[in-house]
Amino acid sequence: MALDRGPLLLLTLGLGLAGAQKSPEDVPVQPGFDARKVEGRWLTVHLAASRAHLVSPADPLRLALHSICTRGRDVELVLFWTGEGVCKGLNITVHPTGLRGQYRGPLEGGGSLLLHFASTDYSHLILYVRLQDAGEATSLWALLARRQPGDPRWRRQYLEFISKFHLQEAPVFNLDAQCPPPE
Repeated sequence: MALDRGPLLLLTLGLGLAGAQKSPEDVPVQPGFDARKVEGRWLTVHLAASRAHLVSPADPLRLALHSICTRGRDVELVLFWTGEGVCKGLNITVHPTGLRGQYRGPLEGGGSLLLHFASTDYSHLILYVRLQDAGEATSLWALLARRQPGDPRWRRQYLEFISKFHLQEAPVFNLDAQCPPPE
């Protein structure tokens, strides 16, 4: 059923993230990264994906990162997705890979997620996500901020990353107060 795969597809597109894409090993990892300092509410300021053509402003389904929290050494992404008659919270837990600022975890329904905290001052965050599902990889970069609008210096750094990794800008969605918090 298409709705069952919706959260995975929406995560791929909503973080709302491959042909010319460099490998995940080329993605920088934040030196001295402390996951506890990225806990809390985040707003997506910019988003780019390797398959941005899959993101359509007319698409009735939307997914947005709400917040990040830690559970011991693990990181949990709190997401919301909405659609026609659907408003659901979704939590995705990823586990440390052994490299500081890099996490990996399985996705519901199969596939996996690789997460890099590429750069942060803990009020801005550049996040790299690579989703692997059924042999296809989708990469995305997100510039997140605690408040809108984000700092222009962070936007410049983010644009350097997406240029280097040959990605296309994608529409950004922040779903505030439209869904009940996930359990």
